[in-house]
Amino acid sequence: SKKQAEKAVHQKKEQSKTKCRKARRRHINLVAEFNHRQKKNIWLETHIWHAKRFHMVKKWGYCLGNSPTEKSYRACYRAMTKHCLLQDLSYYCCLELKGKENELLKQLARICSIDTGLTFQEACCLSGRFEGSLNLYRADHYPEDMLGPVTFIWKPRDGSEDRQLWIWVHPALKQDILRELKAIFQCSEPEEICVTEPVTISMQEEKQVEVVTSLGSKRKKEDKEGEKAVPVKKIIGDGTRDPFQSYSWISRTTGITISDRSMEILRYRLIGPLSHSVLTEALKAASVQTV
Repeated sequence: SKKQAEKAVHQKKEQSKTKCRKARRRHINLVAEFNHRQKKNIWLETHIWHAKRFHMVKKWGYCLGNSPTEKSYRACYRAMTKHCLLQDLSYYCCLELKGKENELLKQLARICSIDTGLTFQEACCLSGRFEGSLNLYRADHYPEDMLGPVTFIWKPRDGSEDRQLWIWVHPALKQDILRELKAIFQCSEPEEICVTEPVTISMQEEKQVEVVTSLGSKRKKEDKEGEKAVPVKKIIGDGTRDPFQSYSWISRTTGITISDRSMEILRYRLIGPLSHSVLTEALKAASVQTV
């Protein structure tokens, strides 16, 4: 009846006034909601900060800040020339190589050329002191079939023959470069046969996103353990990595391991004269203890 409908509306209004608007709009589990919204496009660690200040675009499996909502070009220029400007480059993909140094250099020489400048074997880069950059080509096809530009960092030597190399590639180039690296090192076998973390998280998320909605009652998570339910973890991975596939491969013949570390190793770029000062204030050196 009309009276009952008016009564229901009145009760709803009375209940809505008990909490502020911010509290009423807050999700019961923010992490579960954020994971749900990242099913197609992964967020960077700085996504919330950028989403409030930038026009966001969906590219390469990520949600990225494209242009500021306010006219902050002068402020950015001032920061670059006089202070410090930070950029989040975590959408760049990191490919990690592990194995004997001689074997790594032997095969990597096939996909680059000394004619273009630096190579993976350059002394200053090989020591781990400096980052290098070069163009990669399909194995033994230089100067044809260029794959694209990359940057790389060697982990400093620790006295062992085994070395560790990180190659940073643009997400649009990752699949081609990863395929070529797996081919030259003969890495076809998954290092670990296991279900990757994003799959486990998505299953937890589906259980927790299911809610019971009724007038005058809060949304409750559907979980057998009720209040003892384990909180949903943040998604680890990136938009270019299939959660159903392995992300680490090993070669039984060369002993080389290739791992996809995208979004596991974050990357930031600092520009400006005060960049070094900002880093020294933000980071404190750990005390080295020798056994």
